[in-house]
Amino acid sequence: MDSPRIRRSTELRRAEIVQAVLDLAAESGPADVTTARIAAAMHLTQGAVFRHFPTKEAIWLAVADWIEENLLGAIEEASLSSSEPIAQLRAMFRAHIDFALAHPGAPRLIFHELQQPGDSAVKRRIRALLGSYRGTLLQVLKCAREREVVGRELNAEHAATLFVGAIQGLVMQSMLAGGMRGVEESAEGVFEVYLSGIAGRRA
Repeated sequence: MDSPRIRRSTELRRAEIVQAVLDLAAESGPADVTTARIAAAMHLTQGAVFRHFPTKEAIWLAVADWIEENLLGAIEEASLSSSEPIAQLRAMFRAHIDFALAHPGAPRLIFHELQQPGDSAVKRRIRALLGSYRGTLLQVLKCAREREVVGRELNAEHAATLFVGAIQGLVMQSMLAGGMRGVEESAEGVFEVYLSGIAGRRA
């Protein structure tokens, strides 16, 4: 049986590999992240990397797990930060933006995997992540509609799509511009436009 010290060392090394993937994805894009580059960035051999993950897909699944845990954790915490739906939406929007700013490799990896042809375990994991995110968002939007703080005929499904799309658009534009700085500068204004859009007719 492995000793607690060995298990802790293994968990730490796996976490370091995940972080290396995120860092490399932020620098040059996920398509260029190979196990050779991961090993070089960590001053390891590829064999050392594969001692902790049997395949490249296993590495990507671990990265997806990390994104799920940290992004969904931030979104869930934001959704519980207030009893007022509009304040919850604002906190969730801000939490997602902050996550993208702190971990720019994460949205790049999400976009990259969803664009790949066919199906894979990694793509399914990311779709599940986005489904959980959407579920939390829909709860808040439906509550906002019930309390009549948004339009009484608001389509919550469409509003959820627009919410996520606004963030993805901000992140994508900043990526094309070569950095994430534009996200922070534009986020508040974009969210206010979003609120105007879902306000609609009140009862």
